[in-house]
Amino acid sequence: MSGRLPFSRFSGRLALAAVALLVALLQSAAPAQGQQRRDREPNSVYAARRAALAAQIDGPVVLWGLTGQEESSQSYIFAQEDNFYYLTGHNEEGAGVILLPAKLDAPSTAAGGPREIFFLPPKNAAKEKWNGLRMSPSDPGIEARTGFPLVKPFTEMRATVESLAKSYSDLYTILPYKKENGGYPHEKAVVEWLNLAAPQAKLKDIRGQIEVARRIKSLGEINFLRTAVDLSDDAHIAAMKMMRPGLWEYQVAAKMAYVHAMGGAESEGYTPIVGAGPNSTALHYDKLDRKIQDGDIVVLDVGAQYAGYSADITRTLPANGKFTPRQREIYEIVLAAQNAALAAMKPGMTMCFKGDNSLDKISRDYINGHGKDLHGQSLGQYYIHGLGHNIGLDVHDPGAPCQPLTPGQVVTVEPGIYIPEENLGVRIEDDVLITETGYKLLSEKLPRDPGEIEKIMAAGAKERAGEKKGGD
Repeated sequence: MSGRLPFSRFSGRLALAAVALLVALLQSAAPAQGQQRRDREPNSVYAARRAALAAQIDGPVVLWGLTGQEESSQSYIFAQEDNFYYLTGHNEEGAGVILLPAKLDAPSTAAGGPREIFFLPPKNAAKEKWNGLRMSPSDPGIEARTGFPLVKPFTEMRATVESLAKSYSDLYTILPYKKENGGYPHEKAVVEWLNLAAPQAKLKDIRGQIEVARRIKSLGEINFLRTAVDLSDDAHIAAMKMMRPGLWEYQVAAKMAYVHAMGGAESEGYTPIVGAGPNSTALHYDKLDRKIQDGDIVVLDVGAQYAGYSADITRTLPANGKFTPRQREIYEIVLAAQNAALAAMKPGMTMCFKGDNSLDKISRDYINGHGKDLHGQSLGQYYIHGLGHNIGLDVHDPGAPCQPLTPGQVVTVEPGIYIPEENLGVRIEDDVLITETGYKLLSEKLPRDPGEIEKIMAAGAKERAGEKKGGD
């Protein structure tokens, strides 16, 4: 998925896929108190991340998680702010954290006191009758469960900040920042709160240090991404088998969300894109209201989220199971461009648009050098996005395209050609782990070859015919 979809990740999945989510919830037992996602890393991993951050600073880090009031939609399902989750592994609303510098001579909240404090909302039994159990600072063993040496009520966080501000002139937090969809009001609210609690303190931005760490994935993160990719592969294969003229785009998306949910995904990593015919040329098409026609090409950009980590996979299918000569020509150019980039992928290469070590340039040069549009012009003008991006807790995880690739990164490789006057868009997107010597294609079980795709679609048509005959 190139760029960022114009949707709120907190309201997250297709309304039509709500049935799939319900099935998944019914098939599994209710989680125990504090088991907030279906899987997470051990507390020791989050503690190590906090320790590494504390070694880089000279003042307290003050962070809030999301409050749970960022959305008013009835379909809202809480999902933690990514940086907060990366440091805490906590996926409930209303939490906060204070980290003190690792320097031994730095002041503490008390002589010999803990250098990190976790803040949780007080127990609210009345609210839990409506929304289920939540962690609270009064829970027995809460320190062991959260991995923090001290857990206090959130209502005491301001007094703690006021006290620290007497010893530190600088406080670190995540300052409001512009993203493709604009800045988050959450960060602005935290800054306003800090300005009231510690008006004399200088606020410094800690976002960059956290995002540098997030770029290289731990073994646990890689395993979560592998699971998300595997579930996405399964959903794409199911879509290949069901694809046919007469279906609606939203029906294909709902089937894929169902496969994700039944496999254990908690959501999609982004709003599913299923674009047929003219909609195949809109990169982030999200209406899904076209009936798929015979002769259409269909772009499916759909990825599962597992344990908070998002896959990002795209395949392009012929609606009737057979590529036309022109569709196949464009498809094979995109596939060859992807293969050219993969052949050169290794540490030190970049996703930049230009440069001697640019994978993007390799893919772009291939597309520019093969095939023509209806006017005899090169096809590069229809390759309108970058080659790829990092994935992780966010489907567009931190990492600039011109940074050299490093072992432990997980990135997408997704060249595409989109020709509106031909109603012909093709994107092929796979997820790749950068290794010490090259790369590992995480989505390798999902076919990319057009002949293999046609075989799977033919098998699906045969299965449907057999089911229909059996029903008769």
